Amino acid sequence: MDETLRQLGELLLGAVPTVILLALLYALYTIVVHKPLGRVLEERRSKTEGAVEKSRADIAAAEARTSEYEQRLREARAKVFHAQEARRKAALDARTAALNEARNKAQAQVQGAKGDIQKDREAAQNGLQAEAQTLAAEIIRRVLEPAGAGR
Repeated sequence: MDETLRQLGELLLGAVPTVILLALLYALYTIVVHKPLGRVLEERRSKTEGAVEKSRADIAAAEARTSEYEQRLREARAKVFHAQEARRKAALDARTAALNEARNKAQAQVQGAKGDIQKDREAAQNGLQAEAQTLAAEIIRRVLEPAGAGR
C-alpha cells in the first residue's frame, strides 16, 4: 500500500505544474478574452437597447407630428366649412334682399295700378253720370215735348 501511496503522491506532484498551467491559462483567458468579450457584448446590448429606445422615441415623435398634422387638417377643414357657410349665408341674404326689393317694386306697381284703376273708375263713373244726366234730360225733353213737334 505504501507503493500505491507513493505513486499517488508522485502523480499529484507531477500534476501540480499542470494545475498551475491550467489556472494560469484560466486567468489569461479571463483577462484576455472573457472580460473584453463581456464588455463588447454589454456595449452591443446597450447600443441595441439604445437603438430600440431611440426608435420608440422616433415613433412617438412621428405619432405626435401625425396627430398635430391631423389637428391642423381638422382646423383647416373647419375654416373652409365656416367660409362656405359665410358665403352661403351672404348669398342667401343677397337673395332675400333681392326678393324683398322685387316684392316692394311689385307692391308699388300694384298700388300704382290700383290707383290708375280707381282713377279710371272715377272717370268712367263721372262720364256715365254725365251721360246719364244728358240722357235723362233728353228723355225728359222728348217726353215733355208735344206729340208730333219733333218730327
